[in-house]
This record gives sequence, C-alpha cells and structure tokens, in this order.
Amino acid sequence: LDFVTEPMDPDVAASIASWTPGFQIPPEPYYEPCSITLTDTDGTALLSADAQVKVRGNWTTSYDKKPLRLKFAEKQSLLGLNNGATAKNWILLAEYKDKSLLRNKTALSIAREILGKDGLYAADAAFVEVEINGSYWGMYLLTEMQQIQENRVSVTEAEKNYTGTDIGYFLEYDGYFDNEPDLQSFPITYADNAPLIPYDGAGGSGKEICPLSTGRSDPKQDVGFTVKNDLYSQEQHDFIANYMENTYRILYEAAYHDAAWVWNADYSAIQPTDALSPQEACEAAVNIQSLADMYIISELTCDADLYWSSFFMDVDFGADGDGRLVFEAPWDYDSAMGNKDRCADGTGYYAANILHDVNDTYETVNPWLCVLAYEEWFQEIVRKTWANACDSGVFTRADAMLRSDTEQLADAFDRNHRRWDTLHHNAASGEMNRSAAHCLTHQQAAEQLTEWLDARVAFLNSELS
Repeated sequence: LDFVTEPMDPDVAASIASWTPGFQIPPEPYYEPCSITLTDTDGTALLSADAQVKVRGNWTTSYDKKPLRLKFAEKQSLLGLNNGATAKNWILLAEYKDKSLLRNKTALSIAREILGKDGLYAADAAFVEVEINGSYWGMYLLTEMQQIQENRVSVTEAEKNYTGTDIGYFLEYDGYFDNEPDLQSFPITYADNAPLIPYDGAGGSGKEICPLSTGRSDPKQDVGFTVKNDLYSQEQHDFIANYMENTYRILYEAAYHDAAWVWNADYSAIQPTDALSPQEACEAAVNIQSLADMYIISELTCDADLYWSSFFMDVDFGADGDGRLVFEAPWDYDSAMGNKDRCADGTGYYAANILHDVNDTYETVNPWLCVLAYEEWFQEIVRKTWANACDSGVFTRADAMLRSDTEQLADAFDRNHRRWDTLHHNAASGEMNRSAAHCLTHQQAAEQLTEWLDARVAFLNSELS
C-alpha cells in the first residue's frame, strides 16, 4: 500500500521540511499498475479494467487519506457520470478535511446546473466506497479530471509536437505557477498592477487593492497561470501569455477608464476603438455569461482558495473556436461553504471582495472576478442569472440532494469516519472555523453545512433578487 500512503507533492514536502526539524522527504507520487473493479451495492460487477493509480493533489497529499488519480488503459464510462461519457482519466477525492464529505459534490452539482444551462462544463461526481488490496479505504468522491477532452473542456487539443498557436488553451489561475516548467506557466501584470475597488456591497468602503504585491510592506504572493494542456513551442507559450495579459487589460480599460479596446486580426496586440462600447469590447473578448456564472458559483461557495488556485478558464483558437476567454470547470470546494472562517455565518460579499490568504497573513483579491464587479451591465447579467437559477430550483434541488445523501449514505459515512477517525483527530482541524471543527458526528457536520448553505442562499437572494 506504499503507493497510496507514502507519496507527497514535492513542493508541499519541501514546505513542511522548512519548518519541521528532522522531516524526512517522502517519495513523489508515482503510478502503480492496478486492476480496478467497480461493483454495485448488491455485489453486481459493473467494471473490471486495468489502470495506473497514483496520489494526486497539492496540500491534500500531506494528509493520511490522500486523493488518487485513476488512469485507465482504455476509455471507461463510470457510474453513468457526465451522461455516460467515456474517458481514461478519473479522480477519487478523499474529502479528508471536510467532515461532512459533502461540499465538493454539492458545489459541483450546483455548478453543473448553472454552467450547463449555458453549454459550459463542470465535473460530474458520485460517492463510492474504496478497497485497496483488500483493505477498506473509506468513502471517496469519484469525479472527472479537469482536462481538455471532447466531453469535458471541449477546446481544440494540439496534436503531439504541433507548434502552431491555433489550438485550445486550458488555464488555471494558480499561485503554484512558478513551481511548473517554464513552458507551462507564466505571470501577467494585471494592467501593471492597477488597483481595484473591492466589491463589498458598500462601494468598496473607500478601499483599493492591487492584484500583485506593491513592495516590502505588502506580503501578498504573486498568482500567475499554469497551462493545463501540453504546449510544444515557445511561440505557443508566448502567445497565450500575451493573450491573457491583454484580455485582462481590455476588461480593466472598460471598467476603470470607460474605454473600448479590441484585438487586432492575429491577436498580437490590442488597440482602442470607437466602433464598440466598453461593454461590447468586453463581450468581444470574453464570454461574459461564463464569467457571471462563475461569479455566482464563487459568491455562493466562498471558497477559501479563490485567491490562489483551482480557478479555471480556457480559450480556443482552433477552427471551431471564437478566441474569447471562457470561465468554466469549477473545482476544489473542501475549504468552501463554511468549512473555513470565510463568511462563516453565510452573509457578506466575498468573491470580488478583499480576500485573505489561507494563513490570514495578507489581503489580496481575485482580479478576474473583481474587475467588472461595479459595471451595472455586468451586475444585471449576474442578477438575471441568479434569478433564473432560483426560479428553476437549482438551490432547492441541491439542498434536497445534500439532505438525501446525508440520510441514505449514513452508514457509509460512518464507516469512513471509523476508518480515518476524521471527526476527532483531523489533521486539518486547524484550518476549519469553530463550528465546523467542533462537529463530532457526521450528522452534525452535515447539518452545519446545510444550515450554512441555506443562510448563504437567503443572503444572496436578498441582495440579488
């Protein structure tokens, strides 16, 4: 079982070693050939296939129960997820630091409805109980891997060793970007680190905040981009870096200077125009509906990592692409929805507001969610999207699913907690807010999440209706 108990992300291991005397650096995650068997609750065999399995993730690899990646030899459909779409790559999320184990599934379910209505992607998910080499390993959330694929992030995938720029790019807004290979990562300046007004429901309360550090007195860490698909040339790298730099600048010029800027024909530079309004210039550069969708999902969930990582976007310059930036593929909500001390009572503006790093040592912002926050036309799209979600029953269904999973899977949740003792000796308890950390039964943890989500929906409904 060493391949699922010992490995740790090397950057996380190095960080722990820097403050832990005598810490022995564990091995990096590595693939182990396995035979995967999937059975129904009555023992009926649903799947038997060969796969490679390894530990995956960042900080979550430091916990005893680690998330896993499954890489099948052949494409598989698992539990009918994503309408039965087949793929080789799947993820088992451990949900170690979420005592309810329900946050990711609930958030992804909401996201699939909101984004799916607009033809956008969010991963599907289902709970499974896992045994490894005959040992019970607990409850996991089986879900799809974030990747370019026709049934996932559907943009043009470059053929191996193709060096042209007319491809799709899948990007993560990522504080770990400087740990990645140079070809797969880049920083941008965010309009020369121009200040933003945080959206707090009170006009920013006289505050401004820059996306990047402004000097020694500002300890925030820079957040750039990781390219999640393979690139095969420096030209591709430089093209997408320039594209992201100037796409953000188009949004900033529209929101803060009431100016319209557009791309030239080959996407090498932007230029001012009188032919479009600032709003139309934004709509020409970005799928604004996708940004509004992700704003709502982010505002609803209050994810503690929103300033740092797991915030995805893509753009397609292939034959079927339109060259606009798209926000989709939401991910990683085990620190969200009242688990950490972020909007702990379910109230207050969050997504485009001043955000705090995971250790509460500095203030920062997600510039992509903040830059258009004060544009009335953008807020109107947000309000309409929220109203449509409410009217269609998105949040009512999520609440019902959360309560149903809590009741119907109670025995399985209890088996997981007995296996890992996560209710009483959780290594992530220091990251949780008081109400989440003090839950000593799964029922209490589920109720804490349910009450928080109900309060959050009520607050946003009062603000956005």
